[in-house]
Amino acid sequence: MTAIASPPASTASRPRGAIRDFAAQQPLGALSFVIILLMTVAGIFSEWVSPHDPLRIDFAAILQPPSWEHWAGTDAYGRDIFSRIIHGARTALVISLTSSFFGATLGAILGIASAYFGGRIDDWIQRFMDILLAFPIIVLALVVVAALKTAVIFGIDINLIVAIAIPIVPRVCRVVRAAALSIRVMPYIDAARAAGYSDSRIIFRHMAPNVAAPYLIMFTAFMAQAILLEASLSFLGLGVTEPTPAWGLMLSGNAADFYREAPWLILFPGLAISLAVFAFNLFGDSLRDYLDPRFKV
Repeated sequence: MTAIASPPASTASRPRGAIRDFAAQQPLGALSFVIILLMTVAGIFSEWVSPHDPLRIDFAAILQPPSWEHWAGTDAYGRDIFSRIIHGARTALVISLTSSFFGATLGAILGIASAYFGGRIDDWIQRFMDILLAFPIIVLALVVVAALKTAVIFGIDINLIVAIAIPIVPRVCRVVRAAALSIRVMPYIDAARAAGYSDSRIIFRHMAPNVAAPYLIMFTAFMAQAILLEASLSFLGLGVTEPTPAWGLMLSGNAADFYREAPWLILFPGLAISLAVFAFNLFGDSLRDYLDPRFKV
């Protein structure tokens, strides 16, 4: 019995050539990728990049404006804001990457299964997705955080990751299901069934690779959404807690009390959040334009 291979996924055969093509066709996307790369490097090597200890309290340097010693000023405890922003990049990227990965992957699996099996399975999955979509993203995340108990590992609340991942699931599920529905009726899927291949083999070997493009696009786009959600929950006191550096946490507490006398307390963390969200959104749009043949000129 000869193996039935699915059509090749829309990926370049040579990674270096794909990177060059992407940079040539999507220069703004390449710029956003550089910003993301710099944020990642800063987060990974934050202990060596940051000029000060982000947790060190210095009452002699309370609410100092930006200077050569403290590039972004200090907060109400005398902690260096620039160092806390650098360390906060690690927190934001770890939470957003983890939650986006689990949310997008679970949504993709449910979307493929819903499209492949159809019938009652499709109805049950889609009705459950409708229930999740009925809640605004921030409201659903608040409900999940309030319902689950705190479980902190390496200074990060695991339930925070779950709360951010769950709102991502139905949105990815709908997009991947739409792509999988068009693949299910392809002749090579019927040939695989006729050859006696199992459902799991058809799904993971023939269908999953061909929905990789929408999955990657949604995964990248929801990285920005996850950063915003993490910042919002931390601002409300339901996310990352002191003394862990986090951008949303830096906007709450004393920053809300002293923002008129010390506007740098909210200016620089706000710029960090905006830059990260802008970079991921722009990279996601550029990746969509690059991978979708309908946008090819």
